[in-house]
Amino acid sequence: MEEARLKSLLERVSKGKLTVLEAIDRLKILPFEDLGFAKIDHHRTLRRGTPEVIFCEGKTASEIVKISKKISAQGVNLMATRCSRELFRKISSRLPGAVYHEEGRLFVIERASVNRRGLVAVVSGGTSDRPVAEEAALTAYYLGCAVDRLYDVGVAGIHRLLSSWQRLRAVDCVIVVAGMEGALASVVAGLTDAPLIAVPTSVGYGASFGGLSALLTMLNSCAGGVTVVNIDNGFGAGYAAATIVRRVYGRGAGCGETKRPDRRMRGSSRRAHAKRV
Repeated sequence: MEEARLKSLLERVSKGKLTVLEAIDRLKILPFEDLGFAKIDHHRTLRRGTPEVIFCEGKTASEIVKISKKISAQGVNLMATRCSRELFRKISSRLPGAVYHEEGRLFVIERASVNRRGLVAVVSGGTSDRPVAEEAALTAYYLGCAVDRLYDVGVAGIHRLLSSWQRLRAVDCVIVVAGMEGALASVVAGLTDAPLIAVPTSVGYGASFGGLSALLTMLNSCAGGVTVVNIDNGFGAGYAAATIVRRVYGRGAGCGETKRPDRRMRGSSRRAHAKRV
């Protein structure tokens, strides 16, 4: 349940338009709703500003549908990650309004309008890193941020990245997605003063050890301020970036009016380069 809906409910009680018992009945789902196979954390929107996100792997189509309907019934936007095309085919007819993003492997159901604030750059090393990069970009986008994508700009051709350095300097947060040796995060961190979240991917040859090589490189970055999430965790990076932006622009970022910090008044170049989904 969103804060605005809870406030409206309490105001109706105070004005006598709703009885106390009716209000209690509507609040029975707080702090969670027990479906037997899952306990949906409806209170999360009040605590963290965003509703619970469904992780589809390991869940049946029926379970995903039931959880999705319960979350959407609260009037909030729903996101479900790591959903294959085959799985989405099984559930799409039972979830009207669901939009699937195949490359990012997620679907969304939008119930509320979003007032996007701030700009997150998603930088990827190679084309093979795109699925993880898209998961990060779409997560940040649907959690209330504008997104600028800089894909296939890895260190093997560093001029591709350097040609866009001004775009990097104009954002509020940067997500760097790279496999192989994972050096791209350190390079990008040396070009921008924005918070940087590094995502190692499992892309690479045998000695990359399924992303472990990139993970260790990013953890041992010589550039200060590099924060690292787990291997292939695009969702975690996008969520973290949206959280940072929300703190920069105020708690209302993504869902209402916010104050714009003076240090981010670099707007013309940032707006010109913002590439929305």
